[in-house]
Amino acid sequence: MNDKDQSKQVQNAPNHGQESEHEHINNKLDSKRMEEFSAELTDSDLPDFEEEKGFNPGTLYGWGSIILAVISFFTWPVILGAASIVFGFVARSRGTNTLGIIGIIAGILSLISAFFFIPFLS
Repeated sequence: MNDKDQSKQVQNAPNHGQESEHEHINNKLDSKRMEEFSAELTDSDLPDFEEEKGFNPGTLYGWGSIILAVISFFTWPVILGAASIVFGFVARSRGTNTLGIIGIIAGILSLISAFFFIPFLS
């Protein structure tokens, strides 16, 4: 193959960084490969979003449900037991399942004791 045929088939190398500061305006790209010159983000470069934990209001409802249930065993079992069940469901809807379930079960036990066991013991 002679030099003329070879020069038609071979693409010139891109000359990035060899032009003056403002010569890139209104110039076409000198390469058809569209190289990408950027750094890739790795896992260690990304911020840790899981470690940033804020206050969850469901926790407050969960503990409130448990406190209401404990108090309902000693006084006003119907009102405080029902409030404990409602607070337990609110806590579960806000993401604190364990505290909500404990409050619901304790409120139900308080209501059961108020309606079935306490009248027979009095």
